[in-house]
Amino acid sequence: MHSDNDIHKDVVAELKTEPNLRDDDIAVGIRDGVVTLAGYVDSYADKWRAERIVSKVKGVKAIVNDLQVRLPSEDRRPDPELARAAVDALKWDILVPDDKVQVIVEDGWVTLKGEVDWYYQSEEAERALRNLRGVKGISNLITVAKTPTPTDVKQRIVDALRRGAQFDADRITIEIDGHRAILKGTVRSYAEARDAERAARKVAGITEVDNQLTVDPLAYVPV
Repeated sequence: MHSDNDIHKDVVAELKTEPNLRDDDIAVGIRDGVVTLAGYVDSYADKWRAERIVSKVKGVKAIVNDLQVRLPSEDRRPDPELARAAVDALKWDILVPDDKVQVIVEDGWVTLKGEVDWYYQSEEAERALRNLRGVKGISNLITVAKTPTPTDVKQRIVDALRRGAQFDADRITIEIDGHRAILKGTVRSYAEARDAERAARKVAGITEVDNQLTVDPLAYVPV
C-alpha cells in the first residue's frame, strides 16, 4: 500500500521527468491520497499537463489543481487578438461545430458557451484552445443537447467501458436517471476514474455523469 510519503515522492519524480514543466515552481501537498498542486506555471497547457501527469501516479485518489498561470511577457496577448486566434483554432478543428460555439475572452481567460450534439465536441473545443499562446485558463460552459435516451443506453455505456482496456469494466456498475449516468465501483487510479467518466459521456443520450467511483490501487490484486 502506497503511503502519502511514497505518493509524494512519485509525484515529484514524475513532474521532474516532464521537460516542459519548471517543477521548481510547483509545490506538492498530499493527504490521504488527495494531491494538491500549488505554485506557478508558464501556460494553461502546463497546468493541464501537470494534472494529467499526476493523475497517472499510483495511489492518487483525487487532485486539487491550484496552479496559477503566470504568462511570460512574450506570451501575453491583447484579448481581441487572443479571441480571434481562438475563433480561428475552432474553425480549423474539423471535430468542432464552430458555428455552435461562442468564445468570450477576458484578461486572457477564455470562456466557451453554446450547445453541441455530442460531448466529444465540447471536449475537443477545449482541447483546440489549450495550447494557444496567451491563454491563462478555460471555462468550458458548452452544454450537450438532450437527445432521446436509447432504451439500451446502459448496455452502450458498459460496451464503451469494456473497450477501454486500461480498466476492468466488470467492477463498475451503472445507474441511469434520465440523461444522467451514475458510475459506482472501484478503479485502480484517478486517471482510470476520469477515463471511465469520459467513456460514459460519449454515449448518445447522456449529458451528465455522476462519477462516484472509488480509487483503490490494490483493487485487482488477488487475495
